[in-house]
Amino acid sequence: MRIHPRLKENVELNPTKESSQENLDLLCQKIDSRVITLPLYQRDLSWTTQKSVDLLNYQLSGKSPVSAISINVIDEVSDSVAVPQVTFINRELVDLKSGMHSVVDGQQRLTTNYKAYIDSEDFKSIVLDLCKGKFVYIGDNTFPQNNQIPVGILLNKDGKKLTEYLKTHKSLAVFEVQDILVKVRNKFKSYYYTINKAHDLSEEEQIRWFEVLNNAGSRVSAVQMGLSKLRMYGIDVYTQYTHVFVEKLKEHGFESVFDKETTKHTYPICALNAAYEVIMGTPHSNNYCPMASDVRVNAICSMKASQILLSFKYTLDALDKVIDFIENNDLDIPSRIDYINFLIGYFVFYQREDKVDEQFLINWYNTVNFSNSSNTERRKIYSKLLSKTL
Repeated sequence: MRIHPRLKENVELNPTKESSQENLDLLCQKIDSRVITLPLYQRDLSWTTQKSVDLLNYQLSGKSPVSAISINVIDEVSDSVAVPQVTFINRELVDLKSGMHSVVDGQQRLTTNYKAYIDSEDFKSIVLDLCKGKFVYIGDNTFPQNNQIPVGILLNKDGKKLTEYLKTHKSLAVFEVQDILVKVRNKFKSYYYTINKAHDLSEEEQIRWFEVLNNAGSRVSAVQMGLSKLRMYGIDVYTQYTHVFVEKLKEHGFESVFDKETTKHTYPICALNAAYEVIMGTPHSNNYCPMASDVRVNAICSMKASQILLSFKYTLDALDKVIDFIENNDLDIPSRIDYINFLIGYFVFYQREDKVDEQFLINWYNTVNFSNSSNTERRKIYSKLLSKTL
């Protein structure tokens, strides 16, 4: 019997010997000093504030450890091996150095703890409530009560922050309260995560590892990878475009158009299709409809950096016009993102017109029905809108 030589190699390989444990204080220090980084292809943060609160409470009271962090140790820094790296939170490109620890799985968990460590503005409304015995979100622009202490003070990397806070908050300065606060702080500082390590994995191997760990439930999509790589050209699609897109809709009470968290990235990106066709000077193609199935990341990424930024501007300007159109004409809040994205396409294509036919658009808005429409039917709806026919 012939035994495959790779089988002989595989039985000698035992990556579990690389596993170790590190406490949160050390992990946060490494993030601070840019020893622990993120591969460029990683998507941006997706956890809600409540999800972060849930993790903090599990670390406080959970009877079993939080799942392991998976790290690819970068030994070889050549472009042919190493994936470009970015920092946590701000996603700034960093110079590759041997010994860097690149997080394949665990970004959300580490970021939650790191935000508390640096007293991030995002966590100003998360407090430890001594009476409830857990961390709670108190809402923006709400001050902590006498029985509450901000998580960014309690778990701050500088222990003096807690001491100074207690001096000015007498209700927390009594011995019994101070004692429990110090014990909570020490528990978090010494809370251990298991770290599973591999060395010099290729991008493809890292993504396969991530998908196995997440049981294919949180696949790194081609959309996320393509957009993340724009960071190499000085473009952060999340902070410069998708977050702006989503916030504009939220500010006007339109956030219900997103049926789930992941669509907050996909729908803004497919809304760029019209700007792409206008900037590139190509006639409208049916498969460039502004819907998720027609998202064109490769086409967007193929443009020059200046053209990509222009596409952001065209689309966000058109979004402003859509919101104004809906509000100024007292139209119902859209039930689906299609109403928004299709009108964005219209305003991008006709941006040079001094005045649009508002009555036509009102009639279209009030009569169009996307429910149970197939992709082919929606492409027809969009093409008719662009040709100004109902």
